[in-house]
Amino acid sequence: MSIVEHVVLFKVKDDTDQAKVNMMLNGLNGLVSLNPVVHLTAGPVFRTRSPISNFTHMLHSRYKSKEDLNSYSAHPDHLRVVKENVLPICDDIMAVDWVADNDPLPLSLPCNSAIKVTFLKLKENVNDEVQGEILGVIKGIKDNVSGIQQITCGENFSPARARGFSIASVAVFNGVNEMEGSEENEEYVNLQKQKVRDYLDGVIVVDYVVPSSSSSSSSNL
Repeated sequence: MSIVEHVVLFKVKDDTDQAKVNMMLNGLNGLVSLNPVVHLTAGPVFRTRSPISNFTHMLHSRYKSKEDLNSYSAHPDHLRVVKENVLPICDDIMAVDWVADNDPLPLSLPCNSAIKVTFLKLKENVNDEVQGEILGVIKGIKDNVSGIQQITCGENFSPARARGFSIASVAVFNGVNEMEGSEENEEYVNLQKQKVRDYLDGVIVVDYVVPSSSSSSSSNL
């Protein structure tokens, strides 16, 4: 199985009525019922760690193939929610898709799971060998940072809305306390950052917590 990760970041307009925000989130979370979807959660961002990022909400979903992601994207219900509930209240939208380098289990994440999403924009002169080294650094984090239940990474294959960010990863923790506790490994993390910093032209890091009211597929637990 080659799981496809799909992450969308939204910037809701500052003066948006909360009822409209709730309608957007309810509409997005309702898309979990579509056949191609094996996991989907949408809700407010817990924390942004990048000065270039001002996103307010996030969607994370998983599919068993690129074809299933395409089917989801083209589904009339998805198109309706985007047109009626998302676009009218959002200033900004960014999306990144990648094939996971492993099969993350469980595929459907429990409520209150904490997620750390990282997008990397590489400098123009970075070659494939260096990209492989960067992905290797990300893969090594799970064995050296406590509290991580899952971590996947890969190269973005949908450049249209990714703004040049070409490498992405998602790390999953049991909860916020575990995510916060992982920062005790600051020395190791800083060392890894030094290894890749010279190759980067931008970084976006977003923390997210799966809401208790979030819908998720139960057939893939």
